[in-house]
Amino acid sequence: MAILLGLLFGTLSLAAWWVLQNYTYWKRRGIPHDPPSILFGNTRELWRSMQLAHIIKRTYFKYKNKIDGPFVGFYLYAMKYIVITDIDFVKTVLVRDFEKFHDRGVYHNERDDPLTNNLATIEGEKWKNLRQKLTPTFTPGKMKNMFPTVLNVGDELIRVIDEKISSSPQTLEVTELVARFTADVIGICAFGLECNSLRDPTAEFVRMGYSALRERRHGWLVDLLIFGAPKLAVKLGFQFLLPPVQEFYMKIVRDSIEYRIKNKVTRNDLMDLLIDLKLKYDSGDRQSGLTFNEVAAQVFTFFLAGFEAGSTTMGFALYELACNQDVQEKVRTEVDTVLGKHNGKLDYDSMQEMNYLEKVIDETLRKHPVVAHLARIATKPFAHSSPKYFIEAGTGVLVPTLAIHHDPEFYPEPEKFIPERFDKEQIEKRPACAFLPFGAGPRNCIGLRLGRMQVMIGMALLIRNFRFDLHPTKTTFPVKYQIKNLLLSSEGGINLNVSKVVRD
Repeated sequence: MAILLGLLFGTLSLAAWWVLQNYTYWKRRGIPHDPPSILFGNTRELWRSMQLAHIIKRTYFKYKNKIDGPFVGFYLYAMKYIVITDIDFVKTVLVRDFEKFHDRGVYHNERDDPLTNNLATIEGEKWKNLRQKLTPTFTPGKMKNMFPTVLNVGDELIRVIDEKISSSPQTLEVTELVARFTADVIGICAFGLECNSLRDPTAEFVRMGYSALRERRHGWLVDLLIFGAPKLAVKLGFQFLLPPVQEFYMKIVRDSIEYRIKNKVTRNDLMDLLIDLKLKYDSGDRQSGLTFNEVAAQVFTFFLAGFEAGSTTMGFALYELACNQDVQEKVRTEVDTVLGKHNGKLDYDSMQEMNYLEKVIDETLRKHPVVAHLARIATKPFAHSSPKYFIEAGTGVLVPTLAIHHDPEFYPEPEKFIPERFDKEQIEKRPACAFLPFGAGPRNCIGLRLGRMQVMIGMALLIRNFRFDLHPTKTTFPVKYQIKNLLLSSEGGINLNVSKVVRD
C-alpha cells in the first residue's frame, strides 16, 4: 500500500509540476500575455461563446502598440503559441523566414484518419514534394480550360433561382443556394462527377460536405486533445472525421478512378493529374507518385476548401451588396458593360475586365475572411533582434487575419464596406501582408485561382440577373457569425429578398 501511495503521490507531483511549468512559460519569459486557465489556456470561451478568430482578434487589439516586441504569449489549450501584433513580423513568419515556420502544427493522421493527411495539414519535405506535384493543376491555362465547365454550373444556378422566383420576388437563404453551386463546381472539377446538388437540396455531396466541416465526432475533451496536442492524439489513434464521411469520400474517389481508367476517360482536370500520380506509384515510381489514400486526401481537401470558402464568400458578398445598393448597381453596370463589349458572352477573357467586381470580392474577403486566422509552428529556433523575443522550436504561431483586416491603421472605418480600398494606389499604401484571405508566402492557398474564378463567375451571373435586398425581419443585421465553426460563417444563413432584374 505504501508503494502504491508513493507512486500515486509521485505521479500527481509530476503532473502538478508539468502544469506549473507549462502554464507559467510566458510569465517566466517576461512575455506579455493573458493569464491562462488550466486545460483551456486562453481559449476557455472557444466554441462556447466565441470563435477562435475573435479570441485572437481581442488579444491583438489589447496588446498592439502597447508592448516592446512583435508578439504576445498565448495558450491554445495546453499548447504554447504566440499571437503576432506587428504587421512586419507577419511577413517574417510567412515569407522571409518561411523555412523556420513552414508547418502548421495541426492534426493529421495518415494511419487512422487518411483523409486528414492532405496538402493543408502535412509537414516538412513531404508537404514540399506534394505541393510541387500538385502546382501544375492550377495554372492560368488550366483555369481557362475549366472555365466553360464552371460557367455551365453557373447557368444552372440562374435557372434554379429563376424557377424559384418565377411569379414574384422571394426571400431566399442565399448561402445554402450558392453552397450547392460550389458543390457542383468542385464536384465536377475535382471528382469529374455531375452532382446535381442545385436540383436536389438533399444531395449527399452537400450533406457530407457540411458533416465534414460542422459535425464533431467527439466531445470537447477529445477535441481538446486533437486541437491542443495533435501529435499525442495521433499516437493514441484518435480519429477526427466521422466514419460516414470517410466512407463516402473514399468510395467516390475509388469509383471515379476505376471508371476513368477502365473507360480511358480524360477531362484535363484535377482528377486526371491525381490519377497520373497514382499510376506512377502503382508502377513502382514511389518518389514521383501518390498512393490511393494520398489521392483521396487531396481530392477531399480541395472539395471542402472550394465548397465552403467559395459559398461563404459569395453569401457574404451578396449580403454586403444588399446592404449597399449603390455598390450593387455599380457592379451590375460593370457586368452589363463588359458583356455588351463581348456580345453578351461571359468567358475567361471578359471576366478579366470586371475589375470592380473583383474589388467587391476582395472587400468581402477583407471584412469577412473565411479563414480568419493562420497557424504555423516553429520548426527551428528563431532569434529576434530583441533577445527576449526568441521563439523556441515547437512553439505555435497565430497570425490574426481577422484582426489585421479590421485594423483601422490599415483600413480606416473597417466596419464599412468600401471596395475602393482595393484601388491600386490604396493597395500600394498598405504594408505587405495586410490582406491575407488566402495566406501568403510559399504556403498560400494552392487553389486560389480556381476559388476566385468560381466566385467571379457566380457573382457576375447573379448580379446580372437578380436584385438582392435586405428582408426587414429575416435578414440579420449586422451579420452574426457561427460560434462553433473553425471557419468564419454566418449563423442561420443569409436571408435576402431576391427579384429579377427588369431591363428596358
